[in-house]
Amino acid sequence: MAGINPVIMNFIMDNGNLITTADVISLGFSKQVLLKYVKNGLLERVRQGTYILPNNVHDDMYTLMLRSPHIIFSHSTALFLNGLSDRTPFSHCITLPSNKSIPTSIKDECIYFYIKPELHLLGAIERTNTFGNTLRCYDPERTVCDFLRTRNRCDEETVISAIKNYANYSKKNLNKLDEYSKLLNVKSELKKYMEVLL
Repeated sequence: MAGINPVIMNFIMDNGNLITTADVISLGFSKQVLLKYVKNGLLERVRQGTYILPNNVHDDMYTLMLRSPHIIFSHSTALFLNGLSDRTPFSHCITLPSNKSIPTSIKDECIYFYIKPELHLLGAIERTNTFGNTLRCYDPERTVCDFLRTRNRCDEETVISAIKNYANYSKKNLNKLDEYSKLLNVKSELKKYMEVLL
């Protein structure tokens, strides 16, 4: 049985042991080659259009983000990435601009929120996860405001815990938090919570 084409293999090795259908096409191959590799046990399909070498640990956050350039990790996932929670979320939270739709292939495996396109990139930063991959997420200030903005969809205990952890955060930026709370229309809610917790 022939192995993986050296061009594809080199790409996989340079790309954190991962390749997507789009990558294979850009390298000048047909996507059928991926199906052949999976069938022969040379690659594993971990998500639609995303493949890894067998027996490799799958970075589900990274491959989830690869499904759309508009995905930004938010809420409990952003808390975790910013070190404000030590609990790895059971389901990852993502936010997309309201003029884009979530890829059908990931609808059932994450909690998703929408925001006006002009506010989508507010507070967007990059964090490196334990796999060494760079992920898009919101900064701590935006994350607190998101919990308040969508509090009817979040567990009250989680909202309180997020604000408490932020209040104890050594790098908090209260000016930025104030600015975001105005833009996201949660200033009065933020004031209520902060008065109780600080």
